[in-house]
Amino acid sequence: MKLSPRQQQVLGATVRYYIATARPVGSEALVDEFVPRVSSATIRNTMGYLEKAGLLYQPHPSAGRVPSDSGYRVYVDQLITPSEALFHQVDHALSEHLNWEVLSIEALLRGAAQILSTLSGYIALVTMPQASTVQLRHLQLVQIDAGRAMLIVVLDSYETQSTLMSLPQADLEEHVDPDYLDRELQILSNFLNDQLKGRSLQEIASLDWSELGRKFERYAEVLRLSLAEINRRSQLSISSQILINGIAEVLRRQPEFSELHQLQTIMQLLESEQDQLWPLIFESVDADETGRRVTVRIGSENPLEPIRSCALVSATYNRGSVPVGSVGMLGPTRMVYEDAIAMVEAAANYLSEAMSHSIEG
Repeated sequence: MKLSPRQQQVLGATVRYYIATARPVGSEALVDEFVPRVSSATIRNTMGYLEKAGLLYQPHPSAGRVPSDSGYRVYVDQLITPSEALFHQVDHALSEHLNWEVLSIEALLRGAAQILSTLSGYIALVTMPQASTVQLRHLQLVQIDAGRAMLIVVLDSYETQSTLMSLPQADLEEHVDPDYLDRELQILSNFLNDQLKGRSLQEIASLDWSELGRKFERYAEVLRLSLAEINRRSQLSISSQILINGIAEVLRRQPEFSELHQLQTIMQLLESEQDQLWPLIFESVDADETGRRVTVRIGSENPLEPIRSCALVSATYNRGSVPVGSVGMLGPTRMVYEDAIAMVEAAANYLSEAMSHSIEG
């Protein structure tokens, strides 16, 4: 929608005033502080035009005006610049408090969610890396008894998965000495770590196991089945998990969340229906003209009923060039969008750097 400079000025002032106060905005409130050197009558006429255009509305006939979802959309797309100062503040806070070299990926993501929610006053949502992109950090084969070994896999998230596997029948028939089998399993473990470290579980589960070479080819089928099972379990446990922080902050700082019924439906979505929420947060978008990859869903733009009165700001974080997870912020439509966008972008950039570092490490 194309607005004149005066209309943009009044719309921006109305949105900022409403964000700051949570009260309907009258023309008198904008004089001097928000729209200086413009008469109240001019502001009133401009607000009337913006209301007819669907960008403002009156909740009650005698009340001032409130931004509509469309008004917020124009404000976000045309009238704001994300806060560079807050971007750097969040980046500094994450760097100071979270050390990706010593923390597990889950601890790193939980820490990022806590920092975001504390600084913003909104609900921070951070998805765990997709199971299809989770990578092998270490693998070990351990003999359990004469016919079985345990395959232990440590993922780059430091999650550990294990499964029992039957040893190839040929070994049992030859009555291999247990010490000899221990050494062979250790050699095989070393070989597999050299070949597989840094590959995703999905890639490993679909490998051509003839690559093991003739020395270990008898282990190929049982390893294939065992690693496929570990991949299946990881997909169930990780793929749609969302780490949530900031419920208490929202209750304390955002009056829109004080209504009990609305809060209950949002809590049910966050706690029990994450599979519905996950695709909204994990949405990879092309960069805009500024290079940003942040998605902003406002009010009715959210397809899920519990959050149709909320705003959801999100961005993906990458491992290398591949999106593997996302950072989101959920709050009222009366959100300080220039701050929320900057914070989400800073967190996504920081986590992308951490994930890419994990490849090199």
